[in-house]
Amino acid sequence: MITSFYENSFPMRFGVILYSTQFIKKIEQSGGELHSSEHDGELEDDKSSLIIRLFIYIKENHGIQSAFQFLSNINRLRTESADSTDEALEMHHIEGAFVETLLPKAKSPPQEILLKLEKEQSFKELSQESSLFVFKLGVNKLQCCLLMNGLVFDSSEDALINAMNDELPRIQEQVYYGKINSHTNVLDKFLSENGVSRYNPQIIAGGKVKPGFVSLASPALGGESVLNEINYLHSPGTVDDVKPVTHLLAVDVTSRKGIKLLREAIRYLIQGSKNARVGVLFTAGQDANLSNILLVKTFEITAASYSHKKKVLEFLDQVCSFYEHKYILRSPAAAESTQAFINKVYELAEANELPSKTYKSSLSEAYNLKLIEHLNKVAQYLYRQFGISSGVNAVITNGRITSLDAGVFLGDDLHLLESVEFNHRIKHIVEIVEEVSWHGIDPDMLTSKYVSDIIMLISSSMATRDRSAESARFEILNAQYSAVILNNENSSIHIDAVVDPLSPSGQKLSSLLRVLAKYVHPSMRIVLNPMSSLVDLPLKNYYRYVIPTMEDFSSTDYTVNGPKAFFANMPLSKTLTMNLDVPEPWLVEPVIAVHDLDNILLENLGDIRTLQAVFELEALVLTGHCAEKDRDPPRGLQLILGTKNTPHLVDTIVMANLGYWQMKVSPGVWYLQLAPGRSSELYLFRDGGDYGNQEKSLSKRITINDLRGKVVHLEVVKKKGKEQEKLLISSDDDKHSKEKGHNGWNSNLLKWASGFIGGSEKSKKSSDSSVDHGKGGRHGKTINIFSIASGHLYERFLKIMILSVLKNTHRPVKFWFIKNYLSPQFKDVIPHMAQEYGFDYELVTYKWPTWLHKQTEKQRIIWAYKILFLDVIFPISLEKVIFVDADQVVRADMGDLYDMDIKGRPLAYTPFCDNNKDMDGYRFWRQGFWREHLRGRPYHISALYVVDLVKFRETAAGDNLRVFYESLSKDPNSLANLDQDLPNYAQHTVPIFSLPQEWLWCESWCGNATKSRAKTIDLCNNPMTKEPKLQGARRIVSEWTDLDFEARKFTAKILGDELENPDPLPSPSSSSPETSSNDQSSDDLESKAEL
Repeated sequence: MITSFYENSFPMRFGVILYSTQFIKKIEQSGGELHSSEHDGELEDDKSSLIIRLFIYIKENHGIQSAFQFLSNINRLRTESADSTDEALEMHHIEGAFVETLLPKAKSPPQEILLKLEKEQSFKELSQESSLFVFKLGVNKLQCCLLMNGLVFDSSEDALINAMNDELPRIQEQVYYGKINSHTNVLDKFLSENGVSRYNPQIIAGGKVKPGFVSLASPALGGESVLNEINYLHSPGTVDDVKPVTHLLAVDVTSRKGIKLLREAIRYLIQGSKNARVGVLFTAGQDANLSNILLVKTFEITAASYSHKKKVLEFLDQVCSFYEHKYILRSPAAAESTQAFINKVYELAEANELPSKTYKSSLSEAYNLKLIEHLNKVAQYLYRQFGISSGVNAVITNGRITSLDAGVFLGDDLHLLESVEFNHRIKHIVEIVEEVSWHGIDPDMLTSKYVSDIIMLISSSMATRDRSAESARFEILNAQYSAVILNNENSSIHIDAVVDPLSPSGQKLSSLLRVLAKYVHPSMRIVLNPMSSLVDLPLKNYYRYVIPTMEDFSSTDYTVNGPKAFFANMPLSKTLTMNLDVPEPWLVEPVIAVHDLDNILLENLGDIRTLQAVFELEALVLTGHCAEKDRDPPRGLQLILGTKNTPHLVDTIVMANLGYWQMKVSPGVWYLQLAPGRSSELYLFRDGGDYGNQEKSLSKRITINDLRGKVVHLEVVKKKGKEQEKLLISSDDDKHSKEKGHNGWNSNLLKWASGFIGGSEKSKKSSDSSVDHGKGGRHGKTINIFSIASGHLYERFLKIMILSVLKNTHRPVKFWFIKNYLSPQFKDVIPHMAQEYGFDYELVTYKWPTWLHKQTEKQRIIWAYKILFLDVIFPISLEKVIFVDADQVVRADMGDLYDMDIKGRPLAYTPFCDNNKDMDGYRFWRQGFWREHLRGRPYHISALYVVDLVKFRETAAGDNLRVFYESLSKDPNSLANLDQDLPNYAQHTVPIFSLPQEWLWCESWCGNATKSRAKTIDLCNNPMTKEPKLQGARRIVSEWTDLDFEARKFTAKILGDELENPDPLPSPSSSSPETSSNDQSSDDLESKAEL
């Protein structure tokens, strides 16, 4: 399997750890220790050890690939063997595979090499080390398994692929957030964060076997208990520290396994553990003798009197080692005398700086009935309380029982138990205990042992409350003063809900509970659980959760009978904005809305003061992630989507960010393809085989059969012979190839894509730039202008901006508007306006990706759309676009800006002007963080900018901007002016060409001396005067009034409305203040609610 994956260049590195089962059995029989001299003869016939030695020889002399080939040859010969029906491995399989592997490479006959290796036992130590390593990891219990980045899986091909698919998103996420880079050792990183030193299925059950828990509280608090008599051992220097984890060892002193467990626990403490202590509960069978009693007595004396001594653990380990070798491993007849044991204790005590007098006085009277009764009492307690039978060794960790019936239990297993139990349940109790005020407790009692006992008792009691993740005991909640109770004695359903009433989830849940109460009629208790203290009101919206109800069967009038939200008793004088919270795959838009949904001011609606809006599910979003075999995601890869008859209805490109892509679809059968040109010339879809059928590999069928959308995972691979070619070629290289007579991929792609940019949402004009367009005989290269508006006020500005652009150029113009936030009225008017004034337009949309940090305020979302998705929101045939703010008035030919050489930069902005000295105090970019960050570069204004989309996509500018945004946006103090701060912050990576100052003038920042040279005037906010925009527009821009009148007159004609002011308003400069104020009063009602 590994060889197959390697040959197919699977994106993974492989290694093998070989071990001998027979060798590990010998280690287990010897109690986990390696005594090599005892087993040399027994291991000569061990086939596994021979394979390991031969593998090491081939690897060191002929390379790792040959060594893996050797293993593959063994498996092949074994399965092909005719005389072995059970496919058992025979020695001739190993020898044949070795000879077959070395025959083409070895200078001397492989048979001679084989005989020499078998005879000399070469590489024996390395072979044993490999097996010992597997034994210490604990994975030998699984026989054969897969370790991927420290996680244990079955060793099947399906398990490997599933594990990789689960692991890759985790790695991609950490790469995206900058936690993993090209210098990071991924394995070391993951293991250092969550790794453990040993695998033990008894401890890490993975949900297959639930561990057993027993409460220690009842027996401990019941007076005289075995637990109260235990003296604990600690790691050196930690005796006075609180120990959250308590290991209680049930040790049969007459068994080798029991003494082995005791020694491993002592070594575990010697290695060091700051969080754990060890207590021992000794038991002995009916055949207990004096030597057993002496060991127990020695241990109890030491733990009670000398646990604080520096070398106490070394002393106990040496005593247990002597006891094991002289009394456990030998027959009773051959065992040393008990006096020899006592003398050894004296000797070891003196050697480890412990006073021997205590042992001399106590051990001489060791064999007494009281101690034997105590051992019997412990055995009865273990059986009655924990179900541990006599002669069984076990570990009880804060109430969790781990029985050691089979196998070897090492000190590393105790470390594992400590880590698992502490992280999963004990640390939470420790945090609570640390905050307890111990009122009424004698300070002399408040020792580290007392607190450790409290933690042990509480954690064991809590662990016995076995419950699944889906259930909880709500009845324990005190709801006397904070619950809403709806009793229905006849209902078989009872609902308990705990709700924070001032939370977004509480808003949704309350609506669901209302529906359940209406149609299911349950018995219900709603417990209110608000935050105990608030700095600010957490909710800043009115929320209704719309659920289709049983009454919604009518289809006669969907505007009335469809699922609806009803808001009553709303504030009249507050400016409100209506927004929808819809499932991620949905694209929803308003289809009926008389009033401005962005600036709802109910007091302006007259006596009715009622607003109605109808929304429609316009489309679904098809999203996906694209990966390239052995490489980073293929950024810039063009994808097209359509039907069999019309294969290219929509298109997009793949982002570098997680290989993400997105397209707008409706229910039906779709075909996803690589776009003609560079993408389809270099790539194929990978279909699971090597390359598959080419026809299949160029297309993917996707069925949208519900309203939940779909996430599609694609894998592409480069065609044979194209592996080294780049997908994205810079425009400079492209020009060079043209000079040599070759058509560049950009030009081929643009020629192909220009044929299907059109759609039902734009005027149907010819795309040939050499032909006259529309009225007035427009000719020349089309100027593409992009803008965004939300709310009636800004749509009013947008129409004025359109007219100002058209009146200052004779070239064809195409406007691009983001559809998400346009009102139904604007979408009704714009086709007629395009026909009347002779321009093209297109409505584009893009759903905010789920993986990208989302803004919550509507205005900030709109700002984000200005900059974050420029590479993917437009058709891939579009080469350049100019963004113009909706509230801008153009006075020059935008063709001059469109044709300007921006020196190979992806973006071109106008710097803030600095000749209005009154605003110096507001120029934040000249001080503090911005001054240090910009390092002399200008800070640009975002009201007007040029985007070279070809260069923007070539340089992955969009991907870089999204990375910067993701890292900055989670800080509420960053990106105050999102659309402006982000490109200025990123200009070290995404370079900006600074446009001449005259291309953007605004009164707030520029002096009046330069106004006459202004090519565009922006109505940017003035932080000093805070003048309403409508008032400022008439005062600042002389032609604004005429343009506004023309736009309003045309709109009223199309919509059939009556124009409020049939004559154009005079400019403020030519009217009296009284007249101006009166004439503007109605308009200022609109500007009162502006964004």
